[in-house]
Amino acid sequence: MAGRIPDADIAAVRDRTSIIDVVGEYVALRRAGGDSMKGLCPFHEERTASFNVSSSRGTYHCFGCGVGGDVIDFIRRIEQLDFVEAVERLAAKGGIQIRYEGGGQVVRRTAGERTRSQEANAAAAAYYVEQLGTPAAAGAREFLQQRGFDRGAAETFGCGFAPEGWENVVKVLRHKGFSDKEILTAGLASETRRQTIVDRFRGRLIWPIRSVAGDVVGFGARRLREDDDGPKYLNTPETPLYKKSQVLYGLDLAKREIAQQHRVVVVEGYTDVMACHLAGVPIAVATCGTAFGPEHVGVLRRLLMDSGEFAGEVIFTFDGDSAGQQAALRAFGEDQRFVAQTYVAVEKSGLDPCDLRLQHGDTAVRDLIARREPLIAFALRSELRKYNLETVEGRVLALRAAAPLVARIKDRSMLPGYTRKLAGDLGLELGEVQDEVRRAGASRDRRPPQRDPAGLPAHAAPPGKPAGPERPAPKDPRFEIDREALKIAVQQPGLAGPLFDEIGPEAFAHPAYAAVRETIASCGGVSGAAGGGGWVEMLREKAPPDAVRGLVSELAVESLRTHGDLDARYVGEILAALRLRPITRQIAELKGRLQRTNPLEAEDEHRRLFGELIALEKYKIALRDQALGNSIGGNSIGDADGLGAAPGR
Repeated sequence: MAGRIPDADIAAVRDRTSIIDVVGEYVALRRAGGDSMKGLCPFHEERTASFNVSSSRGTYHCFGCGVGGDVIDFIRRIEQLDFVEAVERLAAKGGIQIRYEGGGQVVRRTAGERTRSQEANAAAAAYYVEQLGTPAAAGAREFLQQRGFDRGAAETFGCGFAPEGWENVVKVLRHKGFSDKEILTAGLASETRRQTIVDRFRGRLIWPIRSVAGDVVGFGARRLREDDDGPKYLNTPETPLYKKSQVLYGLDLAKREIAQQHRVVVVEGYTDVMACHLAGVPIAVATCGTAFGPEHVGVLRRLLMDSGEFAGEVIFTFDGDSAGQQAALRAFGEDQRFVAQTYVAVEKSGLDPCDLRLQHGDTAVRDLIARREPLIAFALRSELRKYNLETVEGRVLALRAAAPLVARIKDRSMLPGYTRKLAGDLGLELGEVQDEVRRAGASRDRRPPQRDPAGLPAHAAPPGKPAGPERPAPKDPRFEIDREALKIAVQQPGLAGPLFDEIGPEAFAHPAYAAVRETIASCGGVSGAAGGGGWVEMLREKAPPDAVRGLVSELAVESLRTHGDLDARYVGEILAALRLRPITRQIAELKGRLQRTNPLEAEDEHRRLFGELIALEKYKIALRDQALGNSIGGNSIGDADGLGAAPGR
């Protein structure tokens, strides 16, 4: 029996393994000053990155949930290994020889369940790849060729073939020293009534499903014969390694591009992932035999670095049929878990990415993704299709069904626009639709308090209170600039000066903050304010009851986020960032339209959009210079897009 690993070998693994490289396999990291990196914690849900990794110290720590340790502790926790398994895993990847006291330089035979499952899966994957080249696999190769995948594509994605027969993989794994129990535990075999084990996959095309770290954790298998009475696609069952609610096919190949582009495309099948990658969309992944769910969201958020104000894009592709529409609505149900903007890309002809590439080429796949539309717009259109809008009854029912979707929009600056759009689509009075959306939001807020991904209770109006704008969470990073600007206007109207009064309510990203801005305007603006308690009392008297009035009180007493004395420069930074937000949003929209416009097919339209973009960029620069010049005498700061002016400097 092998002995313990000596301390010197453990120290060698710890010292010679880059914790940045190891953590980077699971979490997108960004510079955080010095030799530290920062990302979203993989051990709890959070909106703002609080997971820090130090290269020089070889340690990690999350300021959100408190976990921390060295590289061995990290791999133990993330892969659910015991200590020795974690050391062995890191040693194997780093090419470090492990000795065992009392056993010499031997392979440890008491590996844990997860490690043995991983080794069995790796051996099976190699066997399946080898079998794809045999005469028996002609049908599998033909299937791939018919879908536009050559030998190089099959090798890139590790495609293989499980031959007919009951014990092909079982015999190979037994020969390599795996017990029947280990083969069953890995999900590679099934147990018969006679308590013998047989191959789970027989006569099928095989795709290996890998973890984000690149380890094979399971397989997807496609039926090839018409007389095969099994399911069209058969996946590995739930095992210590394979959790279908967590794995995403293609993630090991896509993770680098996802982290760099801050975009991910979620498709529906293995061949769709292959088609997207080969067509120049290397950010595609797919779920494996289950719907897209909360745990998938967590995996992608860590790779997207999904924090701050809409840090990236999540693009879902669905078939154009009713099943695809239902899938889109389910995806919209997970929308609130992302900070990123969510989109949907649906081919009008109903083709999936694989068939689209096959029939129209790589460019068609790229164009499909470029023509994406906001998921909320698609969800609303899908919902309205269910009703006869030619009748009064149909329009009323459609309004009741669609209003909760609008009320759930996480970017509150878009709420008025989609409310107006819904009114237009239904042919109803705007006020009627606004009331229904408000009621839907209030009804949602009266549910038992939920906790958002950051672990903070949702701010909901108490039951029985008059409907009004939802009270924003004080520390919500999406509205940090809005809140800081209003605190300045309420507490120090003299410093806010005329520049604040030039900013309209549309610049505020939350309806409650926009309502406070309108209240300030109804009091004559900050330019005419006397300041002090009289100013705050005036605002409270003019403010709508409950939520907005209470918010004014909050803003009047909450500390500003600057560490020093409030000065004109700080005020200028905050107000410039707020004033530029609508312009920045317009620029982003124009860039998106430009990206979706083919310059060869629509040359005039592309030229017009490009001219508008250049003009808007120039206007943004002039507006920023004017804003800062008025406040700080022309001193320049960094780009103040969105949250560019960081409170608490």
